[in-house]
Amino acid sequence: MPRVEMDVDTRVGPERVRAALLDFSPRRPEIWPGIYPPMYEVYQVGETSADIREGSKAPGGPIWAKEHYDWSTPDAVTWTVQDSNFCAPGSYVTARIKPSDGGGSRIHVIWNRQPTSIAGRIATFMIVVTRGAPVAASLRKGLKRLEDRPAA
Repeated sequence: MPRVEMDVDTRVGPERVRAALLDFSPRRPEIWPGIYPPMYEVYQVGETSADIREGSKAPGGPIWAKEHYDWSTPDAVTWTVQDSNFCAPGSYVTARIKPSDGGGSRIHVIWNRQPTSIAGRIATFMIVVTRGAPVAASLRKGLKRLEDRPAA
């Protein structure tokens, strides 16, 4: 599977980053602008896992994946594909959230997706050749929204 690793820094503390990654409320597409609202659906949320569908707009139509989220490891959130129109089941993303020096967080992302469609191949190619730039940019947009919003 194509694999890319990247680090993203934010002024937001680890607990708020984790809470945002695990916010499966109807507000999720507002927090994470890469999520296309018509493709967002929650199937179940448990104590340390959730099954949801998320998608994004892409040339040629939306791409989507039914993901199994797991946050049983304290500093990590992993979402693994169960079904998708662009990547293979078992493909995953892991975000490890650590406090950074001087406050805020460093998020180490492991992006590991196997494309199964033309749209998936194009997206994967772009992500691999840019060393994750589109993934990091999408994450930064959501984190910027958190930085601009005071903690509750």
